[in-house]
Amino acid sequence: MHKCSWRAAPPVIGVMLAATMAVSCAARPGQSGADPSAARSRPDAIISLSPTGTEMLYAIGAGRQVSAVGQYSDYPPQAPHTRLSEFTPSVEAIVARRPDLVVIDPEAARGLARQLAGFGIRVILLPAATKLADVYAQLDELGRATGHLAQARAESRRIRAQITRIVASIPRRSRPLTYYYELSPTYFSVTSDTFVGRLLALLGLKSIADGARAATGASGYPQLSAEAILTADPDYIFLADTICCGQSARKVAARPGWGLIRAVRQHHVVGLNDDIASRWGPRIVNLLRTVAAALRQHQGRP
Repeated sequence: MHKCSWRAAPPVIGVMLAATMAVSCAARPGQSGADPSAARSRPDAIISLSPTGTEMLYAIGAGRQVSAVGQYSDYPPQAPHTRLSEFTPSVEAIVARRPDLVVIDPEAARGLARQLAGFGIRVILLPAATKLADVYAQLDELGRATGHLAQARAESRRIRAQITRIVASIPRRSRPLTYYYELSPTYFSVTSDTFVGRLLALLGLKSIADGARAATGASGYPQLSAEAILTADPDYIFLADTICCGQSARKVAARPGWGLIRAVRQHHVVGLNDDIASRWGPRIVNLLRTVAAALRQHQGRP
């Protein structure tokens, strides 16, 4: 499985895209949400089996406390990479490393938290974010748990400020620009009600998948047909499958009939970094910057 298949998407697509979804999880008071001044000691051997969690830990200054990360945690590059699996984790391999905190995705590693609890190992669950408030809440939770609460809150302020500047750089339009966001060449997409959809809505964008009959049943990640995409004629096409599936503007233009789509004719097919586009950590700012740069080329057009 390619590293870029780690996506913030629901299980209904996860079979095909190795997706993750937001599921409820809450640690008992005094565990993952413990204040640094509480009796629980600051962890110094953290294992992160969540790529987004790894990015968050380093962003809040807890990188030196991270002793191991899973095979899909490819950022930042200095993270201590291992062959630990996020999707089929070995409890024995984790316990052998003697961690005092393990950060996991609850959907990717079902049951792992319960197993680790049997060894007295503290666990933080980071479900996929569905809104920006979830990002800030997870940063706060990790900050409390690692003794970096002030830095975590500073990181949240930084993200908020950068998003505000990016949004302000986009001129207001009389109508939303439409887009097709491609998760795979089999036309899985996102609606405006997903985490990515809400981010892009800040820039005045509306997904053509919103009206798809399958959208509700697919929890916001419907599989569209080529005909539906051609009929919708989106202003933009965003490719979140450039690494995993080798998609590009050239390949999109070569698809039967796609050369007639407005986005293709106007050279508004935008390739994204799969990993950045599928995670909800601090690099969501990078995603918004890429999209905003593409939108600014649309200035002055009706």
